[in-house]
Amino acid sequence: MATWAIGDLQGCYDELARLLDKIQYNAANDALWFCGDLVNRGGQSLEVLRLLRTLGDQTVVTLGNHDLSLLAVAERNEAEQARVNPELGAILFAPDREELLGWLRRQSLLHHDEKLNFTMVHAGFAPRWTLAQAQRAAREVERQLRGPDHARLMRSMFGNKPAVWSGRLKGIERMRASINVLTRLRYCDVRGRIAFGEKGAPGTQQPGLYPWYEVPGMVKRETRIVCGHWSALGRFSGLGIYAIDTGCVWGGSLTALRLDAEEPYFVSIKSTRPPPAARDMD
Repeated sequence: MATWAIGDLQGCYDELARLLDKIQYNAANDALWFCGDLVNRGGQSLEVLRLLRTLGDQTVVTLGNHDLSLLAVAERNEAEQARVNPELGAILFAPDREELLGWLRRQSLLHHDEKLNFTMVHAGFAPRWTLAQAQRAAREVERQLRGPDHARLMRSMFGNKPAVWSGRLKGIERMRASINVLTRLRYCDVRGRIAFGEKGAPGTQQPGLYPWYEVPGMVKRETRIVCGHWSALGRFSGLGIYAIDTGCVWGGSLTALRLDAEEPYFVSIKSTRPPPAARDMD
């Protein structure tokens, strides 16, 4: 049995099929982890959701910012939903939309496997988070997301404030801060204040900002972390971090990481998509 983590799909169904062939995925024995941003921009988001929903209990998904955005749009009126791009519209007006969106809403913000000593999250950890604190923050959001009052969260979860997570936060501000860390974090300062506008590769950021995984004075991590979200960072391994968003939708590659190997290793397939003229990396 193999356990593979796969980077941001963003609707790249054809590349996923090729990657599963390359790693010789066996549905009867192997486990797949997907680190979020399943949908948007690749043109085949509906096909991606339909496939992942059928893969069963051996499949783990952590939600990304694009996935949450889709769920939020799904709570708006039909006229507003009709104004989204055709790719997301295909999901919102699909005959099986309720099954797909219900499945997506039940996915996690963080997944931890004690035996493998791996934790998967879409973006990152706040500098002062222990694993237990990160798990608690994720579970709070997940309970709301899966509950009867999920529409209220969907209406209020977006925004850059508060930019720093704190245990003193309450209500929707606490939820929003947790979501921002778990699904949007790249750079922050030593206090953990997120720099939402900084999206380039390390070394391009403003002074006083650090990649989230190397902030001075941060809490020592008790687990290895696999994450996506940051295509400009690309494939990275170091400091107990394994980053696997290699920009498939931007003409890069789609990457899988073998988690159960004695030494985790990457397998990638090249995207055939042309690089876009303009690039919004959120």
